[in-house]
Amino acid sequence: MYRYIVSVVCGILISMGSFGQDAGMEGILQQISQNNRQLKAYQSYIASQNLGNKSGNNLPDPQASAYYLPFGEHISGDYYEYQVSQQFEFPTVYAARSKRINEQQELLELEYGVLRQEVLLQAKKQLLELQIMQQREELEQKRLEQAQQVYKQIQRLFDAEQIGILELNKAKIAWLQQQFEIDQIEIRIKNTLQELEKLNGGNPVQTEQIRFFEDTEVAEVQALWEEKRSADPEIQMLLARESLAEQQVKLEKNEVLPDLTLGYNYQGVKSSNYSGFLGGLSIPLWNSKNKVKAAEAYLEFAQANAGAETAELYTRFQENYQQFQLLKRKYEEYQDTFKNLNSEELLFKAYELGEFSFLDYYREVEFYRQAYNNMLEMQKELFQLKAELLKHQL
Repeated sequence: MYRYIVSVVCGILISMGSFGQDAGMEGILQQISQNNRQLKAYQSYIASQNLGNKSGNNLPDPQASAYYLPFGEHISGDYYEYQVSQQFEFPTVYAARSKRINEQQELLELEYGVLRQEVLLQAKKQLLELQIMQQREELEQKRLEQAQQVYKQIQRLFDAEQIGILELNKAKIAWLQQQFEIDQIEIRIKNTLQELEKLNGGNPVQTEQIRFFEDTEVAEVQALWEEKRSADPEIQMLLARESLAEQQVKLEKNEVLPDLTLGYNYQGVKSSNYSGFLGGLSIPLWNSKNKVKAAEAYLEFAQANAGAETAELYTRFQENYQQFQLLKRKYEEYQDTFKNLNSEELLFKAYELGEFSFLDYYREVEFYRQAYNNMLEMQKELFQLKAELLKHQL
């Protein structure tokens, strides 16, 4: 029977593999990317942060002032004066701050990319979980039919007084246990669909009997790491923080330069008046003290932290890769073993011929069933670990 089950499952996977992977998995992940509430909220946060950062590079408001001095002892007419002025930082400051704003915008986009990857990775793992549960449901349904067939056969033997009540009860319990197994799987499928619906912004995900074909091949470890380094937003984010710290140093050095003031002044008394332009600059003595040093110290931290975090990510990546290769070997060994194995069918025939008691038959068949269930769980872990390794491709 296992040979039949394996051939059916493989046939479905091969015939639907390419379509299922492209139109199924990718389509659902694209839906979740568009509908996920957390991602939508972060997009709004990015928009607000970008506008706030840009507003920090605006010129100060212009200042207008007027004087009218009618009081006091004077022979000439009343004195009056008005003035319009505009203060601004040294021009290079705005250029440096604009570059820093661009760096901040890039960093926010990378942070969004990291969040998006985490959401889609979680969704992909749930989809792989769902696929295994659907396969298990099909298998357990066939096992239920077989358990029912065995129970009916034993019922006939019991009615013919060829076996005792204990044998009948054992067969009935095995049948009931198989029903309970299906009920548990259906609950797991329902819970997984609810998780996917939550990730999809509360919208149902249509995944009924979709097969997501996955192979067990990945690139060589160093080539895959180089690909990850160039594409993974988590690593790029570390470099972006370092670049932002460098730009902050440049900005602080420019902010040491004096602020400037330009304006127009008019003074008048009786028939006389004076008018003309005014200009001024600040004397940078105290306001910028230690700011450059602080920025340089933070840059050293950002550089050291980028190196340490990248090394930590590489170590974790190697551990996952080694675990993946180990699981891959074991899974393929299981596959090869079960491909030509029909132990359950042989056991059932031996039981029908009276070579086994029901208890012996049940003990033996449970061993093979548990082994096959373990292979499916191994398959799920293998593909979920592969999804982790290829997270940068999401």
